[in-house]
Amino acid sequence: MAEISYLDKINLAAAAIERAVGTAEIAIVLGSGLGDYAEELEDAKFIEYKDIPHFPVSTVEGHKGRWHTGTLHGKRVCMMQGRFHAYEGYDMQDVTMPVRVMQRLGVKTLIVTNAAGGVNLDFHAGDLMLIDDTINLAGRNPLIGLNLDEFGPRFPDMTYSLDRDLKQLTADTAKKLGIPLQRGIYCWLSGPTYETPAEIRMVRTLGADAVGMSTVPEIIVARHGGMRVLGISCITNMAAGVLDAPLNHAEVMEMGNKVKDTFQKLLDHVIQEM
Repeated sequence: MAEISYLDKINLAAAAIERAVGTAEIAIVLGSGLGDYAEELEDAKFIEYKDIPHFPVSTVEGHKGRWHTGTLHGKRVCMMQGRFHAYEGYDMQDVTMPVRVMQRLGVKTLIVTNAAGGVNLDFHAGDLMLIDDTINLAGRNPLIGLNLDEFGPRFPDMTYSLDRDLKQLTADTAKKLGIPLQRGIYCWLSGPTYETPAEIRMVRTLGADAVGMSTVPEIIVARHGGMRVLGISCITNMAAGVLDAPLNHAEVMEMGNKVKDTFQKLLDHVIQEM
């Protein structure tokens, strides 16, 4: 039997999701601690990742592994409870497959959220940060290999990888709601180790304000496929060396849970205003 192509895997996964839960116009990738936001969807249905053909499965604590679709403020919205990371052993095509599936399902706007470490010394654990731009220091790019011409060009432009209008809408919405919102550059490193203090000093010198192990591959593939992208980080901890304390995932999850109501309120009003 001939090996199934990546494009066929995307199409089969998209068809299964559409049959189970339908299509959407807006997609949200829910980072660590934000998974409960899927409960806000009206008339919602979900499908387990394990029941989607050729789809990866989440292995990280706090990522439930479900694709939800429903209505939010009159808009069709799908939400991913859990994403995939290169450090789990997945290749870049698997990490970004959900974004390709979204594109097949007609999603035009992608909102990516994550838990991140604060590099900027003016940040504090619990801050929300609007992602203005990204730095890729993981040594990987999900577009390496044959170009999927039906999705986008061989050499996509990344000048406006994060949509300027969506950033302005989010900043204005946060101000109106009285929610403090930092802005900054998100730097992707592969993990799964937390960065060393020396690495954090390096990325601060390069201009990064926050660091994490996800999100950038999704943004790249979303832009390749012509989607508008909005990114928001929850600064769940200060990065290595900023405070004289070791880092652990339990504290990341705990801070994510503390901030989730504010985070959800901001997202909710942004989607309402879209």
